[in-house]
Amino acid sequence: MAVQLNYIAPDGWQPENPDQNYVIIQFKIELADFVDKKVFREAAASVAAESSTGTWTKVDEGSDSGMKRADEFKAIVFDIDEVNFRFKVAYKTDLFEADNMSGFLAGPAGNIGGMKMVKGLRMFDIRFPEKIVKAFPGPRYGIEGVRDLLEHDEKQRKMPILGTVPKPKVGRNAQEQAILARRLWSAGDGSYDFIKDDENLTSLFFNKFEDRARLVHQVQKEMEEKNGKKKLYLCNLTHSNLDIMMERANLIKETGGRCMMIDVVTTGMAAVHTMRLKNPELVIHAHRAMHAFVTRESGQGITGEGQLQGFSISMLTLAKIYRLLGVDSIHTGSPKAKMEDYGESEEIMRNLTSDEVSPNEKFHSLGQKWFGMKRVWPTASGGLHPGVMDTVVAKLGYDSYIQMGGGVLGHPEGVERGVEAALEARKAIAEGMSVNEYVEKNPSSALSSAVKLWGTEPRIVY
Repeated sequence: MAVQLNYIAPDGWQPENPDQNYVIIQFKIELADFVDKKVFREAAASVAAESSTGTWTKVDEGSDSGMKRADEFKAIVFDIDEVNFRFKVAYKTDLFEADNMSGFLAGPAGNIGGMKMVKGLRMFDIRFPEKIVKAFPGPRYGIEGVRDLLEHDEKQRKMPILGTVPKPKVGRNAQEQAILARRLWSAGDGSYDFIKDDENLTSLFFNKFEDRARLVHQVQKEMEEKNGKKKLYLCNLTHSNLDIMMERANLIKETGGRCMMIDVVTTGMAAVHTMRLKNPELVIHAHRAMHAFVTRESGQGITGEGQLQGFSISMLTLAKIYRLLGVDSIHTGSPKAKMEDYGESEEIMRNLTSDEVSPNEKFHSLGQKWFGMKRVWPTASGGLHPGVMDTVVAKLGYDSYIQMGGGVLGHPEGVERGVEAALEARKAIAEGMSVNEYVEKNPSSALSSAVKLWGTEPRIVY
């Protein structure tokens, strides 16, 4: 005799003590054109089955079949929204190897994307239970640890961290990048915080990683000795060979660096987890190149209503995963810039900077308890300039990195004045002023010149 398990919960069912017993995931599906919308519940059940213990047909239930255990650990569909084709799935915690993110994702983000009855599927969020949260290392430093490393005083702890990625994206050689670092760190009062490699810049024939790391860190040392203010160089060690990444991390440490930059999507979960565990006491800055190929949804379904156009996982979900794996800072988008118009960057920020986050229906966010795991810096970038700093801080808070490339290097009066404008904007915020108020009181300031050129809204990057 054969049997097919039931993967749909009774009406009104809720998982008991989910932060101990279950992983909860919020899905939305788009049924294929040839599938009657009336079978939505069956499709949801198929998602739960395929991602946990089921298969496409009834199977043998003999004494050695494992069917009893499969029934015990099957995923359960609940909170079904038949209007918007949304539903939640509860997976028992012990269905997964607690410290294996790659293995975990092979279930709820695995074969379900290949189901013929589904033409679109989005994973909005995952809520992880305590056992899985505590199985991962989390950030080595986090927000407070990075501030300690930079020796921030009480006043500095109420300000964002400011930095610049060189523009053009690729073009400077290692020596020229070190020159730019000196210009950034010596401008104004010398309190500008970081320079960051672009994602395209790894180790190129005209800008070798080893040369760049040595030269920029030498400038960092000289500037710190000169003005007593600690700096960060977000040095890109991204490679598809883990041994090379470790060699580069060790070189960063040997040359006096404090931070490695990893493109966490292109290197993969295993690389991020391994680099955190073998990390030679460096801050890990997570860049997210390629994330849009995973997170972007072109249809109205990205808001939870309307149709989906494809298969995707939200950036919120990825950000939570990378917090578990151990990054200290990660790009989250920024208010009104690029494709974050509907405010996802703020929801990501809440899940990175809090120990407990309540569910948010607007973003179909399930919330999360972090059980004391260190907090992560959200990094705002993309079309930013000094004129928008008050907007960004209002949305993302003081505990954020604000990265301005063209917004500093493109200042009409030069790079140094671009840095001055950024520092003036930060000073204004610290003193409780808006950018416009500061400009009105200081019409000859570098910030005033920046606002005249770019205004006080982010520049939309197309």
